[in-house]
Amino acid sequence: MEERKIRIETELEVRSYIQNLRYALKNGAKLNFQIRRRIDDNRDEKYTNQYTVNKLFADEDPVVALKRELMSLTIEEYMQTVKDLRFPDRSEMREFGKIYNGKEEVYIKIRVELLGEYGNTTTFVMSFHFAERPFTPDMFPYRKR
Repeated sequence: MEERKIRIETELEVRSYIQNLRYALKNGAKLNFQIRRRIDDNRDEKYTNQYTVNKLFADEDPVVALKRELMSLTIEEYMQTVKDLRFPDRSEMREFGKIYNGKEEVYIKIRVELLGEYGNTTTFVMSFHFAERPFTPDMFPYRKR
């Protein structure tokens, strides 16, 4: 299993991150979404990005749907921040958990980076799939209990 360094950001840091994410998405940030990933080859189909996006947003362009969903993330849905030790020069990834249709738990992991000499912002959506393990209240540091 890949090594990961996990931390919980302050409420202010998470609010700032969400605000910056929304700003970037509203102002032309490119959304890069891996519909099919190598890791999915050995995973139950239900827990893949492709299955989840097709099930939740069947009649929509996946990029349009994901952009809308990322714009609606809240501090209550924040789980943790992860340093990718395989790519230490890349920005940290943020993990969120969102509930759809009142019961379907979706795990979301994103990375926002400035790329290129002109500071083009790209949002990488690494994970947007049904949660493999049920969410528990302690996974969400800023969720009102």
